[in-house]
Amino acid sequence: MQLTGEEPFAGFGLSGAPGTDAFWAAARTPASVPDGDGWATLFLRRGSEAATVVFESWSDPVPLRRWGATDCWYAEVRMPARLRVTYRFLMGDAAYADPLNPAGAGGDRSVAATPDAPPQPHWPAVGADAVLNLPRTRLRWTSERLGGRRTVRVHAAGGGGPVVLLLDGDDWLYLHPAMTAFDSAVAGGEMPPVTLVFLPAGDRAAEFGCRPGLWEAVRDEVLPLVAQSGVPAERDRLVVAGQSLGGLSALYAAVEFPGLVSRVACQSPSVWWTPGAVDRADPLGGPLGGALAARLRGRPDLSGLRIAFDVGEHETRMLPHCALVEDLTERAGATVRVSRSASGHDRAGWRHALVRDVAWALARDRTA
Repeated sequence: MQLTGEEPFAGFGLSGAPGTDAFWAAARTPASVPDGDGWATLFLRRGSEAATVVFESWSDPVPLRRWGATDCWYAEVRMPARLRVTYRFLMGDAAYADPLNPAGAGGDRSVAATPDAPPQPHWPAVGADAVLNLPRTRLRWTSERLGGRRTVRVHAAGGGGPVVLLLDGDDWLYLHPAMTAFDSAVAGGEMPPVTLVFLPAGDRAAEFGCRPGLWEAVRDEVLPLVAQSGVPAERDRLVVAGQSLGGLSALYAAVEFPGLVSRVACQSPSVWWTPGAVDRADPLGGPLGGALAARLRGRPDLSGLRIAFDVGEHETRMLPHCALVEDLTERAGATVRVSRSASGHDRAGWRHALVRDVAWALARDRTA
């Protein structure tokens, strides 16, 4: 879009001269307008110093340009159809959320969505300065198997029920309001009451690979702690939800610990993983489906497994890895659901799938 004149951003619905108090009082961004088969999206920042828009797992960073001698910095970014993405403003080594955007993700990030991105019911827009509600139940977990001490939080949504183990639990506590989203879904009748267990990550690369340590600790340490907490929790109907390396770990647990894990909701699982792949220049450049696909080709009996896969439709290089593992999992007898989210490799895009797919994993337990 050609940006000229006294109101250069009028095409984005922003009137007034950039840099004036009236302009800033009315400005809300990001703002998108159609651009071919995608969208032209405007980002603004008020200040005296140069900044860059940095996106999470989508696009290279985009420098902001200054409008004349004003305090208005802007970038026009072309976005594809159907995209929800986390971003932040970077100034030197410091990162900032977008003060013009009411949708935040922690103190230094914001969430942008193109107008055609599907809605995410149950997930409220929370500002970057918001303090998210936290579960009242805190468990001190000292792990003999993994080492170290961690805080596990537990929340009984709707009074509690089947255990939903959320890997990378701190992200779902402090960046995205999962407790609120699950409460809303339960209240709306979209899933039965559940007991959320927010499991914080330690060394993700070490714990979330295809190794038994984490799942031995979950079985022998974490779930007994939850059972002793006094929060209603049906651990015999455990759902594991994980993303990226956490999704890989959840799949590994379903294959290798079938007596523990029979329901999985995973988003963008890192099934490219093989030993040592994380340290390579191109981790995704190895064999399709990585170590997990090799295990699945042995046709383990997964007839008791109910698993929902979701991958960001803009994760071009992830899609072939995931498609192969999805197919092999179904061939091994699992009940499989496959979907694609309007995102890249980004929790902002996985949020809807998280709630929806946990509900689906529990659906066969419902009488209605």
